[in-house]
Amino acid sequence: MEKYSCESHIDHALDMFVAEQKEFPIMDKVEEDKKLSTKCSYCEQPAEYIVSSK
Repeated sequence: MEKYSCESHIDHALDMFVAEQKEFPIMDKVEEDKKLSTKCSYCEQPAEYIVSSK
């Protein structure tokens, strides 16, 4: 599972991941070349982070 998050929704993305998956996620920065095309899972802003499982 992967969730994409902008700066303002990262706390929500982490909370939702833990609630759904029952494990602590890995948080990585979105690569520079993918920032413009990848949107936040919770709004239309460009994603800054990927929250995913191991």
